[in-house]
Amino acid sequence: METTVFDIAKYILHQRGQMSTMKLQKLCYYAQAWSLVWDDTPLFDEDFSAWRNGPVCKPLFDVTKGKFSVTEEDEPGDIAKLSPVQKRTIDEVLKSYGDKDAQWLSRLTHLEKPWQEARGNDSFDDRSDRIVTKESMGLYYGSL
Repeated sequence: METTVFDIAKYILHQRGQMSTMKLQKLCYYAQAWSLVWDDTPLFDEDFSAWRNGPVCKPLFDVTKGKFSVTEEDEPGDIAKLSPVQKRTIDEVLKSYGDKDAQWLSRLTHLEKPWQEARGNDSFDDRSDRIVTKESMGLYYGSL
C-alpha cells in the first residue's frame, strides 16, 4: 500500500491541527527530505517544484487552492496507510519544524541547496515549476 502526499498531509494535520497551507507544504517537504535520509526511501512519489515561497507539491496545492488554512478534514488522505516507521519519521520532523511558522520555514528552504539548485538563475520574482529532485534532497540533507 503506497502512501501519497495526501496521506502524509493528513497525518501532519492530525498531529498538529489546523495550519496554513504554506506551512503544510513545507512540513510535507521536510518529512519527505528526512525520510530520504533516515529511511533511505521517499514517503511519497509526488514531487516538489521550486516556487517563489519555497518547495510546493502541486497535487497538494491543487487540493488546498484558495484556502489560507486547512484542517485534517480538508485532506483526502488516509492515515491508516502509514507504517510505524513513516509515522516515527514524520513525528521527528514535527519535533524539529512543527513549531515554526510558515514564513520561517519558507526562508529556511531558500537557504538550502535543493531549492536553490532547482531555481537556477531565476530571480526571486520569476515563476518556476522546476522540480526539486529527490536526489538533491537526499544528498543535501544527508550531508547535514
